[in-house]
Amino acid sequence: MTRDDEPGHDSNDGGTDDRSGAATSSDSTDDSTRSDGQSSDAERSSGPDSDSADPRRDGAEANGEPSGSEFDFGSGSRSRTDVDLDVDEVLADEDDEASTGLFDDLLSGEPIFENKEVLRPSYTPHELPHRKDQINKMATILVSALRGETPSNILIYGKTGTGKTASAKFVSQELESTSQKYDVPCEVEYINCEVTDTQYRVLAQLANKFIEKNKRVIGDRLDELRDLRSTAADDDSALDGTEFGAVADVDERIADRESDREEMEEVPMTGWPTDRVYSTFFDAVDYHERVVVIMLDEIDKLVEKSGDDTLYNLSRMNSELENSRISIMGISNDLKFTDFLDPRVKSSLGEEEIVFPPYDANQLRDILQHRSDIAFKGDALTEDVIPLCAAFAAQEHGDARRALDLLRTAGELAERSQADLVEEAHVRQAQDKIELDRVVEVVRTLPTQSKIVLFSIILLEQNGVHNVNTGEVFNIYKRLCEEIDADVLTQRRVTDLISELDMLGIVNAVVVSKGRYGRTKEISLSVPIDETEAVLLSDSRLGDIEDVQPFVQARFDN
Repeated sequence: MTRDDEPGHDSNDGGTDDRSGAATSSDSTDDSTRSDGQSSDAERSSGPDSDSADPRRDGAEANGEPSGSEFDFGSGSRSRTDVDLDVDEVLADEDDEASTGLFDDLLSGEPIFENKEVLRPSYTPHELPHRKDQINKMATILVSALRGETPSNILIYGKTGTGKTASAKFVSQELESTSQKYDVPCEVEYINCEVTDTQYRVLAQLANKFIEKNKRVIGDRLDELRDLRSTAADDDSALDGTEFGAVADVDERIADRESDREEMEEVPMTGWPTDRVYSTFFDAVDYHERVVVIMLDEIDKLVEKSGDDTLYNLSRMNSELENSRISIMGISNDLKFTDFLDPRVKSSLGEEEIVFPPYDANQLRDILQHRSDIAFKGDALTEDVIPLCAAFAAQEHGDARRALDLLRTAGELAERSQADLVEEAHVRQAQDKIELDRVVEVVRTLPTQSKIVLFSIILLEQNGVHNVNTGEVFNIYKRLCEEIDADVLTQRRVTDLISELDMLGIVNAVVVSKGRYGRTKEISLSVPIDETEAVLLSDSRLGDIEDVQPFVQARFDN
């Protein structure tokens, strides 16, 4: 039932809310006071007829909500929808402005690099200049693996950055690709003994790799058996020429393979007895026929940490294996690490030895030129960049890794400064940066006692005491130990720590004669003082030192 006396009800408009009714009343009042007796066009346009023409308004008013057109949004009486669109545009513009400046400016310049990864140590190039003889020797030793025979064990020696690992990985990739080409089961497994440095970890990592491969082989074989079983169920002749006489034989083989896969348990990184880990590795390797080359990079680290038990076990496995064969390729920076091996291990491990000599400046230049052609865009380097990088690296034992790091860092510095070319100045900046990074890493990894000794030297130099002697360092050292509640070593031990810092190149310690007063060491810093102090204070224990100045003053008072 319709109630005409209900507030806000307009009998001509099918139902409006209180506010629209008030608006109508106000309009009629205004009309009665106008001199011309007529309402304006704007007022007529907002009347009941125009309101009912907007379906959105009818829906809103039916729910007791005010319509958007009755709010005053400024001149032009724009609707809420129009304003919402404008607000969205403004917010979008603000987002665009907020995202401009931080990275856009850096991306605006032309990039210098084409493929920076080529200059990283992890990259294995398709060609290794000046290592052809060593690569060919490795290949002639390992080719027997492609004939199903056991290759001789190989020991590769050479200083850091002489191409040992890159050459070994290159030969390994060629060996595996050739084995796939001729369908010969030959695999190479790489272990970095600087990270995996115990017998348990080495055997566990190898066992898990072979277990994973065995499961894939079993999965492929099960797919073939199930296809054969499905075909033979409809046609017995499908088994002709196979090793199976009946469908039941295929079912039995499928059950055996599934059982094998279920029994293959991965080795946890800790918790098992070592003999169980070895047994699991042995069974995983010998599951099917194959020749395995185990590449042990930084093999001297493994011997140093856990002795030669791992090498002994691996070198003796072939006498017990039935299906597979194992060959060991060891890579070391230390030419004398075999002196610490058991004579039996040494004789079996060092069947073949390959030495990688350091690169000279010209060879480094060839290597850098070969990599830079791939790494940088055309004409991105000035003519003196590669010779300078090669010269810097040649001064440090012909380290190609150092030369590549230097070239990459120089390119990064040029790119950050938005330069169009990599120039000599960028190489020199890169040299300083790499040297500082090396110092920071060495200082950061020092033992706490060595850090306290180094901090004592820094405090003395900061307070104007240069060429300090061991006794002066020891006085400050004792007070720092008391401040952070650390054990105080003897002066003789502190002198040994100073000698170790000298060998690392962090300080320069020279023994001088004081005549009848004997001899002493005069010590001075060889590294940037501010950066070194910042690294030391980042240590949680040394960071507890609140005010070191009084200790230095106390030393002068004494």
